Formats: sequence, C-alpha cells, structure tokens
Amino acid sequence: MLINAVLANLDTYATPLSTKHNIHLSYYLQDTSLSDTTPEIKSPASNNSLKSKVTYTASDSIRFDINLQKAFLYGEAQVLYESTTLSADYIEMDMVENLVFASGVEDSTGVLQGKPVFEDDGQKFRSKTIKYNFDTKKGLITDVITHEGDGYIHMDTAMKYEDNTLFIRSGAYTTCDQEDPHFAIHSTIIKIIPNDKIVMGPAYLSVADIPTPLVLPFGLFPNTKGRSSGVLVPTYGESQIAGFFLKDGGYYFGMSDRFDLALRADIYSKGSWGAKLLSNYKKRYGYHGNLSARYSVFRIGEAELPSFSLEKDFFITWNHVQDGKAKPGTRFTAKVNAGSSSYNKYNSEISSQYLTNTFQSNISYSKSWRWSNFSANLRHSQNTINRTIDLNLPDLVFSVNRRNLGDLKKKGGKRGPFDNWGFNYRMDASNRISTYDSLLFTDTRFEDFNNGIKHTLPLSGSLQILKYFYLNPSVTVTNRMYFRSIEKTFVDASDAFGAYVRTDTLEGFQTATDYVLNADFKTRLYAMVQLNKFPIRAIRHVITPSIGYSLRPDYSKNKYGYYKTVQTDTVGGIETYSIFNGGANAWTGIYGSPSSGKYGAMTFKLVNNIQMKVKSKKDSITSTKKLKLIENFTFSTSYNFALDSMNWTPLLMNGYTRLIGSKLYLRYNARLDPYILILNPDGVTKNANKLEWTENRRIARMEDADWYLSLNMRVDPDMFKTKEQIQEKKESRKGSKEELEMINSNLDKFIDFRMPWHIDVSYTMSYLNDYYYTNSLIRDSISHKVIQTLGFRGEIKLTDNWRVAFRSGYDIENKAFTPTTIDIYRDLHCWEMAFNYIPFGFLQSYNFTIRVKSSVLQDLKLTRKKQWFDNSFN
Repeated sequence: MLINAVLANLDTYATPLSTKHNIHLSYYLQDTSLSDTTPEIKSPASNNSLKSKVTYTASDSIRFDINLQKAFLYGEAQVLYESTTLSADYIEMDMVENLVFASGVEDSTGVLQGKPVFEDDGQKFRSKTIKYNFDTKKGLITDVITHEGDGYIHMDTAMKYEDNTLFIRSGAYTTCDQEDPHFAIHSTIIKIIPNDKIVMGPAYLSVADIPTPLVLPFGLFPNTKGRSSGVLVPTYGESQIAGFFLKDGGYYFGMSDRFDLALRADIYSKGSWGAKLLSNYKKRYGYHGNLSARYSVFRIGEAELPSFSLEKDFFITWNHVQDGKAKPGTRFTAKVNAGSSSYNKYNSEISSQYLTNTFQSNISYSKSWRWSNFSANLRHSQNTINRTIDLNLPDLVFSVNRRNLGDLKKKGGKRGPFDNWGFNYRMDASNRISTYDSLLFTDTRFEDFNNGIKHTLPLSGSLQILKYFYLNPSVTVTNRMYFRSIEKTFVDASDAFGAYVRTDTLEGFQTATDYVLNADFKTRLYAMVQLNKFPIRAIRHVITPSIGYSLRPDYSKNKYGYYKTVQTDTVGGIETYSIFNGGANAWTGIYGSPSSGKYGAMTFKLVNNIQMKVKSKKDSITSTKKLKLIENFTFSTSYNFALDSMNWTPLLMNGYTRLIGSKLYLRYNARLDPYILILNPDGVTKNANKLEWTENRRIARMEDADWYLSLNMRVDPDMFKTKEQIQEKKESRKGSKEELEMINSNLDKFIDFRMPWHIDVSYTMSYLNDYYYTNSLIRDSISHKVIQTLGFRGEIKLTDNWRVAFRSGYDIENKAFTPTTIDIYRDLHCWEMAFNYIPFGFLQSYNFTIRVKSSVLQDLKLTRKKQWFDNSFN
C-alpha cells in the first residue's frame, strides 16, 4: 500500500494478522505533495529516493510509526527490493534514511530464533544482526555465516559494499557446513571479492576450536563458480630407497567447463623423478572421458655399485564414453591401459595395481543398420611377467542379422514348418602382431604383422517331431583368405647345417573353404515326487537328453590343395603339413586352416536340474517357494566313427548350485578318461586302446577335477524390522523428486545397500593325478595331488562413520597366506581418515592419511606411509 493521507490522522498504526494469511505491502519513497488536511510527512531528498518498489510481509503483525517514518515487522518477516531479499523474525525499516535493520527474537528459553538471512546477487548470509542501506547498498553485519564457493566464512563483523565486496574483521574460513565447524582457518582481516577470490591476512588453523601451531603469513582461496587455475601443492615424505620426496606438485589449468588440464611432477632427493599429465573432458549429451600420461625415472642404489639400476617407465590411460543418445546407431568408445612392464612396481600406490600383471586396451567404433552391423576395434594385450604384447590393428567385423524364410513372406501369409529356417552372415578381418615390449618400437616391420579375412555362413532350422522331440539340423560354411602361405623343403645331410626341414613363407593370395554338418535331437523329461506331509512339498527333476551328429570331410586330401607332404629325415620319413600353419617360428594363418582327418562323431549330452518346493509364509497366494538344488549338472562325451581306434572322448562333468538364498555357491567340474594309460619306452605316457571298464571294471578314470565353494554372509539392516517399518517411505537428498517417488512406489524392486557387515569366504580344491609305473606297459599304481586354497574378504560397518575392510587367503598346499590387506576408514564429517595396511609378505607396507574432503583444501592433509619397494631392496 502507499503511505499517503490514509494514515494522516494516526500517530501509530498497527495491523494484527490472522494465522492463515500474511499482509503484503509495498511503497515508493519519493517527493509527493499531500492535501492540506494531511500532516506533513518528512520525505527524503530526491537524490536519496528509491527507484524500485519495496515489498514486505510478516506473519505476526506490521506496525507503522508516522512520526519517525518507520515500519516494524514481527514474525517471519521478509523485505524484497530488486534482487535483495531479507528475512528475519524482526525487521525495522527506516523510510527516511532508506535503512533496514533485522535481528532474531529470543524464545521463552532464551534461544535466539529467526536469525536474519540476507540474499543479494547470489550471495547469501546468515547472521545475528544486519543493518543495510537500500540506496547505497552498503551494510553492516554481525556474527555472520556466508557460503562462498566451496567454503564457508564465519565473521564477527563485516562491511558489505555496493559491488558486494565484503571486508571482515575477526573471521574464519572453513569447508565445514556446521555452525560450529570442526576446523577453520582464522584471520583478523578477510576480504571477499565475489566471483574472484578470498584473501586473508596472517592466519592460523584450529581444530575443534583448539588453535594449532600451523600459522600462515596469508591465505588465498578461489571464489568462483566455474573452473579456475592454480598451483597444486605437493605431498612430502621419505622413502628408504629413493630418499626425501615431493610428489604430485604442479599446476592446474581450469580451461573451461568442457576441458581441464593438470601437470604434476615427482622429485626424489636421490635422483628419481616423474611427470604426469591428467585431463578430463565432457560435452553435454555428447561424450565424456579422461586422459593421463605418466613418465618416471627411478634410480636404485649408487651408480658405482653393481646393484645400481635405472628404470625408465611410462603409462598411458584413456577412457572415452559416448552418450547413447548422441548418435543413435553409431558408437565410439575407448579404454586404453598401456605402458612399460615395470611402471607399477615403482609408481603404484595400492597393492591391487602392483599385483596386476596384464593390461588390456580397446578402441571401438560401431555402426548399426536395420539388418546389419559393422564394428572396428584397435586392441592391445600386455603381460608384464613375460613382457609380451599382442596388438590387433585393427579387427573388423561385418555381420548380417539372421533372416528366416518366414520373414521373406508377405504379411498375413500362412506359415509353414520351414519358416523358422534361416541364415546369417559374418565377415572378420584382422591385422595382428605378437612381440616383446623391448622390440615393439625398435625391431617391428609391417611384414611382421599377420593378417587375414574369414567369412562364416551358418544355415540352420528346427523341426518338431511327435510333439515332444526337436530336430535341429545345421550346416556351417567357412571361407578363409590369406595373403601368404608356407612351403616346407627337406634339406639333406650334404648341406652345411646337416639334414633339416626348411620353412619358407610365400607371398600371394590363398583361399580355403570348408563346411561342417550338424544335427541335434533332444527332448525333455520331468519327474516329480509329492511330499505334502512334510515342510518339503515336492521335488522335481528335469532331465534334458540330447544326441547329436557332426560330419566333416578330410581336408588333408590332395584334391583340396590345403595340405602338402615333405620328407623329414634321411630314412624317408614323410610329414603332412598345412600350407597355412608354419609352426612356432614361421608364419601361421590367424584363422587356422581346414582340419585334417575325417570326422564323423555322435555326441551324447545329459543336463539335470533339480528343484524343491517348500512351505513359505511370505507367499500368501501359493504358500510355497521354489529352491534350486542342482543347476545344469551336465554329462557329455562323444564317439568318433571315423577313427580306427580310441573312438571315445573323455567324459566331462560340470554344474553349479546356489543354496541358502543364493548365499552359498558351489561350482564343480571334472574330466574322466575312459582309456587306460601306458608308458612308452621313451618314458612318455599315453592312452592305450583299452577301456578302463575292460581292465579295471570302472567306466572311466578321474583325470582332474575342480571344486569351488563360496559363502556370502550379509546382515540385512531390516532383518529385525516389522513389515510396516520396512515399507516406510525412503528419504534422500540425492536424486530428483520423480525418481524418489518412483522408488517409494516400488520398494520391493530396489535393494537397500546399507549393510552393517558382510563376509565372503571361498574355498577352491583342484584334484590332479600323478602316475607311477612298475612296468613299461600297463599302469600299476596311481598317486594323486590335491591343491587347496582358502580366500576370505569382508567389511564391517562398526558405526555410521567407522568402516573396516579386509582381504586375505591361505594356500593350504604351500602353508602360506596370500596377499593380505586391511583398510580402515573413518568419516569425520568434513574430514576423513584412511589407513591401508599390508601386514606381511613382499608387499608389506602402510599408508595413513587424514585429509579435508573438500577439493578446495585438498592439500590440507597429513600423510604417513611406507612403500613396499623400500622392503624389496633391503
């Protein structure tokens, strides 16, 4: 409302408010001429007048004093002027001076309630009192807390100027959001420049309100909403091998919201050093990723001593992910992990990195159409133990999706028994090389790469016979294309090297085509036992037997041209070889060659699944629940009719099961040989064409077996709650409102990951046979070897803030513990503590760190460590 003649006859005017509605008022302060019947109201000069409307509200009452030209607002009061908002339980407005004063109000217990909250151009203050001039936009603030960037400023008294700069007397900077922060950097003088920086004079650190001897001559903190560049403070310490060090120091370039760059370096007093480049990038709705390149020079010992070594290592990591919606049907991803074999030995910080002995990389591009797909991959595989590297540059795949005969008919046409018969097509092309890392960049030529193309065309179908049986015939045609072949030549004893077989690689295009016929005949049998008088209601056994037949011609015959013969010795020995397989030291086709020898085998397979139904109070409809006792327990073998002896292949058994609500997992497999063993005169064992059943009255002999047992024990935080308590609405500060509503409406479909503790225990046992002989023909006795390992890991959440994790194992055969780690973590609200400990073994080490969580003060930390390589070279 306007302050005008309506209030002329009132000395004071008070407006009581109902409990349901606030009074909203507004006024303009300006020079006006009132009627003669209206007392003169002192107005401010026009040069002090406000140009915008002031709006104010209160939930309790608003009182006006005409003589003093003041307004008093009580209870949840709020004043709005342009971009400025002031809220408090008590506000006093001076319309002459354009001043506003705000403070809290003490309740019946003497606690101050409704403290002032001031907001202006993105700045927000919480304080005890505020005095502010709307005209000059200057203010005096006491006992204020403001949020600046990633930090909070606590101040006794502050002056706010028109450009929103704050000058503070007796203040403190912290990243803790508590009113009484757990730590703070105190200073008598602080200046806050919005969207720029925070500068403070001489400062000291306090923890839990206790001053520490850590004193700084000045403090400088970033105060920007976007990225900013700055110095990265190094971590200091000492290594017994490398000496005193400064690690991870450097400079950060906050180039834009899409891209940043950090340059870091390590330096040791005994001459070792390292350099790192780290970068993150992101394009919204497009892609995101990160790149790191590391190089280190590690000196061990003195140059004059025999034990001296100098290791130069590098490592590159690149992760790139494309948004699935950026280019539908097209996708580009990259995951690169490559470097020298000894990099992690001297530069890793955690044991899992040190124990990793294989690195793999893949840069992939794929494109999909309605009926076909294309992909190109650059692959890398590296073994740090034998220092070998395999590169695929590139792997190309083009495929056509399966097309059935029924798909070729017009819509609405009558479907026939052969409509589900169809075909698909796949083309693979690859260019590969396998070498040692020391030779990759020094002794590698294009001729050393192995390349080829393979076309695969499978045709298959299914027929239902007598309702319960299914016949699945198929034929697979494979074509291989190479640009090389080999030729072997016998060199007789007259040569200077003596008699040997020479292998030559011939350049030239070669092709090879083969086919395999298959037919599979299967059905399914059910058996059930009803046990209604016991908690076990029923047991069901599902058996899936199948018989298959495979036929493949003998491609070593001369008419195909894929195999040749060569003399191997001076007495006329003859060997048949494939022109696409030169052996270990010569070129070999990457997709192999058509197989030699005729193959016509009958395969037998039996799959077993056993389920049990038990009573259940949770299922209100059927009152039962299903338990899987045995899953896919399979027996398989085959009989090759094309062989003249030893037609049976080993009997394979494998399967798994989950029990106790999937907490207990058991996997097992075994290989049994149906033929006996004999010992050749040269001391080599081999199978003889005599069945174990004929000689020893048993179906087969156990060759090897493996059992793996895993027990997962977890404590569910809801296990002692009622159903009503479990269904209570979940609350979270994370996620959107719509996501939380969706979760609360489908609680049974989501898992609560709040686990006080869990332990995983695993047991592995491998059974191997060792054979001993008392004569040269038939095995006389058998000894066996059992290898057993026990592993366990877990996590205990002692409180909401304490967490202890551990991992270890025991090798029963060698009577020794496997690598063991103990990790202790403590959440200290705005701080965190981490202790990583390897108590024994060649990786014995520890790393203790207390640090501030906020990235602004990431260098405010205390670290104590002992690295494992300090023990390795003692």
